[in-house]
Amino acid sequence: MTTRDPGRDPGRDPKSRDPKSLRSHRWFGVQDLRSFGHRSRVRQMGYAAADFTGKPVIAIVNTWSDLNPCHAHFKQRVEDVKRGVWQAGGFPVELPAMSVPETYAKPTSMLYRNFLAMETEEHLRSNPIDGVVLMGGCDKTTPALLMGAISMDLPAIFVPAGPMLRGNWGGKILGSGSDVWKYWDEKRAGTISEREWEEIENGIARSHGVCMTMGTAATMTAIAEVLGFTLPNASSIPAADSNHPRMAGDSGRRIVDMVWEDLKPSDILTRKSFENAIVASLAMAGSTNGIIHTVAMARRARIDLGIDDYDALAREVPVIANVRPSGQFLMEDFYYAGGLRALLKELGGKLDLTQRTVNGGTLGDDIADARTHLPDVIRPLDNPVSSAVGLAVLRGNLAPNGCVMKPAAAEPRLWKHTGPALVFRDYNHMAAEIDREDLEVTADHVLVLQNAGPQGGPGMPEWGMLPIPKTLLRQGVRDMLRLSDSRMSGTSYGACVLHIAPESFIGGPLAFVRTGDLIEVDIALRRIHLHVSDEEMARRRADWVAPRPHYPRGYGALFSRHIGQADEGCDFDFLQAGEAVPEPEIH
Repeated sequence: MTTRDPGRDPGRDPKSRDPKSLRSHRWFGVQDLRSFGHRSRVRQMGYAAADFTGKPVIAIVNTWSDLNPCHAHFKQRVEDVKRGVWQAGGFPVELPAMSVPETYAKPTSMLYRNFLAMETEEHLRSNPIDGVVLMGGCDKTTPALLMGAISMDLPAIFVPAGPMLRGNWGGKILGSGSDVWKYWDEKRAGTISEREWEEIENGIARSHGVCMTMGTAATMTAIAEVLGFTLPNASSIPAADSNHPRMAGDSGRRIVDMVWEDLKPSDILTRKSFENAIVASLAMAGSTNGIIHTVAMARRARIDLGIDDYDALAREVPVIANVRPSGQFLMEDFYYAGGLRALLKELGGKLDLTQRTVNGGTLGDDIADARTHLPDVIRPLDNPVSSAVGLAVLRGNLAPNGCVMKPAAAEPRLWKHTGPALVFRDYNHMAAEIDREDLEVTADHVLVLQNAGPQGGPGMPEWGMLPIPKTLLRQGVRDMLRLSDSRMSGTSYGACVLHIAPESFIGGPLAFVRTGDLIEVDIALRRIHLHVSDEEMARRRADWVAPRPHYPRGYGALFSRHIGQADEGCDFDFLQAGEAVPEPEIH
């Protein structure tokens, strides 16, 4: 697959609307025995010939489930999408797909991102589909759905789940994730009671929808919009707002026209569109998880993008979205302030506004009349939220292939720090030790978690925000330097160095760190350094014994054999390589 010139008029003339140009015509429009069987089975479901004959077949890939509270409203939203498809002259078909709930999928939803991407691609390839509406939002569903759609390259539009409403407790506004970590530390420190903790539990998630902080869900749906996959401002609408079902219906209507226009992901995605998405993510101090997913999506589109592209742009883009965890407000406020359109308008010349979107025009067209209504929520470029960059990519002998940190979410005293390592060989070791009263640790220590990467986790769980030891919490410590080859929730905060590559489980340098080793981090210099000689590291490497794989069979075994490292996007090698899979033959 190659990316088209964005200035080129794509596809066929939408006015022609020739049913024979539809992909589904091969299933339904040919006068032979096989097509007779296909048509008769549609009639078996109660449809008349007028319902589907000569119409674009629109798949609605729906990631609803009873175990995904972020997508609880998708049962209704799919009907809103169908209504729009019917109104525009299409034939909607719902295709359920793996839901991958962030809160419940263990050991981590990241283990199943590529599974959902494969399922999406094969749904579209194997069935008589002309275009697709992708319904997602909970963290990994957005990149997974887009990765599958990019690889299949049929007309595609994305319907984001939308953020939930603000949380509330005792007159305080609560943000999902961010305030969980904050008040959990206070509970561990003994400053709030069990009853207060239960009240927080009852008040922090008040509606369906994704996390209302600038977590991975909000980051990725915004990235989807900037890439051109959604209608304007679709990613900002709260899930419970009546504008949300209207957006779903509009998306259903629009996808039918996109099919007739033959407007595909390859007509929209360019290097510049990905750079736009990175700029927007940095301006929002978006989740570090967005780096992994954006790299994976770009490589599906055969665009060579890496973590250094993020770092280069981060030096030029200030944080202007005043949204937790790096700011003060929540996504509901962000919407009232003007939403993503307003933020993109503030970014102005830092974006290439000629990039195309599913709306049929350009990004510039989509934001032409955007305005900021609450300037403290969406700041102008000359009044940023923080003097710190939203993201920094560090390199050194501890992370030859790079690692990432979110300086805007860390205490400034830790932007440059050298301290002794306190090493945990895996998550269970950390959990057993971290609250010991006799743990020898100071605020200057660097907490190190090993074997938590793509293979080591397995699946690279969100363990990177290691808890502050209880003895330090009682002393008032609320941040310290923490290193791992894992990820952390986009709702998290703190001086957490993440995605260290290569990971320790496969013999990366992190595997050889020992308690007491000095570790240096310098954000300004983009440096991470283990103060251990090359000779000593060679000795430790020679003594190291590789751990056994976690999975002897099944999807886990496939994952372990083919998963890439964090700097590569954690995609499967066989999904990024090779020619396009041929269309199925109709026999």
